[in-house]
Amino acid sequence: MQFSVVIDAFIQFCVVERRLSPHTCAAYRFDLADFSKWARVELREISTGSLKSYMEDMAERKLSTATIRRRLACLRAFFHHACEQSGTPNPFDGWRLRLARRKQLPKSLSKVEASSLLSTSSISGAPAKPADLAIAIAIRLMVSTGLRVGELCSLQRDDVLSQGAALRVRGKGARDRIAYVSDATLSQELTMLAGQRGDNVALFQNRTGRPLRPHSIRSRLRTLAERAGLRRKLTPHMLRHTAATLLIETGVDIRFVQRLLGHSSISTTEIYTHVSDEALRTTLARANVLSTLA
Repeated sequence: MQFSVVIDAFIQFCVVERRLSPHTCAAYRFDLADFSKWARVELREISTGSLKSYMEDMAERKLSTATIRRRLACLRAFFHHACEQSGTPNPFDGWRLRLARRKQLPKSLSKVEASSLLSTSSISGAPAKPADLAIAIAIRLMVSTGLRVGELCSLQRDDVLSQGAALRVRGKGARDRIAYVSDATLSQELTMLAGQRGDNVALFQNRTGRPLRPHSIRSRLRTLAERAGLRRKLTPHMLRHTAATLLIETGVDIRFVQRLLGHSSISTTEIYTHVSDEALRTTLARANVLSTLA
């Protein structure tokens, strides 16, 4: 069976059944195209040895360990699906792959930076344009609930529940969940926004009335970050990290944070238990060990 046919079927499976984001599906297609170009053989001819040779080739091309891990994870899912659908031998069977995983601390905003961003994005004074108001609400929502940008753009009018106190979220990997909004003002704004939409349409829309796209939010965030005086590049995912970090620092149980973020494993959430530099400085200043020895 040709690679291209099986790849198309796998990507369709990821889109329809696994409900992965367009970004993830595009990355899968790119990774599979790289492998098929390297292999140049029929799908059934791929063996465990082929995978090991491909891993060596990626290392020779000086690809990062993270990239190699991602591509092999993609291939594992691809061959598992191909095996189930057509009985193609799975070259991953019996192979225990071990690659070092570098744990990176999540990049999040400090309380000062987050406050500055929210102040810059807030709408006050003259009546705001609907699109600008939507962006301001979107930013506050991501900072308070940790929604992924794709999840935010997928929200619809009917996903606003309990007068804006809760949201039905279409999560990553077809895992739906409820996200709770504790801020009364934000709840009112979400209710107001939902009331302006027709049935089953996007909650967040651009100036033309079309669903807001992730790249639009990324672009708007860069502009607002510059206005707020933030020196580093700001991404929507940093707002998700910021929400998790602030919740952990204020004492919210990690299991609740896991549920809010939609993590399938608590080990993913545990990275936020690392104390931030700001919290560390504040705690040490309060303790002032030397003063106790005077």
